[in-house]
Amino acid sequence: MLLKTFGGSFALTAVGLAAALVYGGPAALAIAAILAVLEVSLSFDNAVVNATVLERMSPFWQKLFLTLGIAIAVIGMRMAFPLAVVGLTAQLSPGEAINLALAKGDPQVPGTYGYLLHEAHPAIAAFGGVFLLMLFLDFVFEERDIRWLSWLERPLARIGKLDQLSVVVAMVAVAVVAYAFAPPGKTATVLVSGILGMVTYILVNGLGELFESDENSDEVQNLPGIHGGLERIEQAANRGGIGQLAAKVGKAAFFSFLYLELLDASFSFDGVIGAFAITSDPIIMAIGLGIGALFVRSLTVFLVRQGTLSEYVYLEHGAQWAIGALAVMLLCTIKVEIPEVVTGLIGVGLITAAFLSSIVHNRHRSRASGKGAEARELTRI
Repeated sequence: MLLKTFGGSFALTAVGLAAALVYGGPAALAIAAILAVLEVSLSFDNAVVNATVLERMSPFWQKLFLTLGIAIAVIGMRMAFPLAVVGLTAQLSPGEAINLALAKGDPQVPGTYGYLLHEAHPAIAAFGGVFLLMLFLDFVFEERDIRWLSWLERPLARIGKLDQLSVVVAMVAVAVVAYAFAPPGKTATVLVSGILGMVTYILVNGLGELFESDENSDEVQNLPGIHGGLERIEQAANRGGIGQLAAKVGKAAFFSFLYLELLDASFSFDGVIGAFAITSDPIIMAIGLGIGALFVRSLTVFLVRQGTLSEYVYLEHGAQWAIGALAVMLLCTIKVEIPEVVTGLIGVGLITAAFLSSIVHNRHRSRASGKGAEARELTRI
């Protein structure tokens, strides 16, 4: 299982590090390796949350997550996204933005690629922070059978019965951040970016739920061939039933995949910005962060195939609380600098606590089951 899941990641890592060595020598190789380790260590919560979505998808979409998805993560978020942000911020053409990126330059010097990307940070943090905040709020405001921090999750689920409470809280957060945290002249930018992050989450999540409801509808569930053998599938195909099913299930899977990519992108915002503290070379940055993103995705698939989330029941809760912490810290970085190490340690700490709580829970449940079996045996005797 390890070789099957991580084999491609190790192979592409070797190719990427070799490319970094050829491109910039031993120094570039070392920086790429540091960025890869940093990305993996700071994104474990990303893997856990992604796994909660990916486990509901078919093996086909899981493979797509590791192929097309990694291309989107590396080429889209680690290369094209910073170029697009710099181009829009400085009103440059794509060619001029690429030339500016390849020129490197000190991120502290006005007009350089790193400096312009840093100037766009308030808008990026507002969009990504609100997107992740909405995800966290929808989780904690929902009534659940399993609770980790019962003393806190129970009252949150109770007040979560108020309709659209997550939207209300997110709107208040956007207003506070825009008018209290935004740098001079950036209030409108932060406000609009935060609203766009909220709208994007509502739209993609809503479309996914819409097509999931279609997939679970009586019409689809009663299609011939779904629960039968080859004869029923063939009959359904002749009547067009399978085509109808495939269309509905395909739409649900597509929007789940789109939601997953947006979720992954939101997690990478702070990493892309923070990488400029290590290097301003876009090629080395793309290689290092790309290697890290590849391992995070492989870890996501591994968690799904191993059934880790069902075995360690509080792991998802810990990841969601880590998302909430990351969302708050992303919004706070609009006003204050928060080191990447702090962000990563808080996320890892919450997930570790949830993992240990799951182990304790499993042991208590095992002991209770053993005592129950022993009591039944004594009764029988």
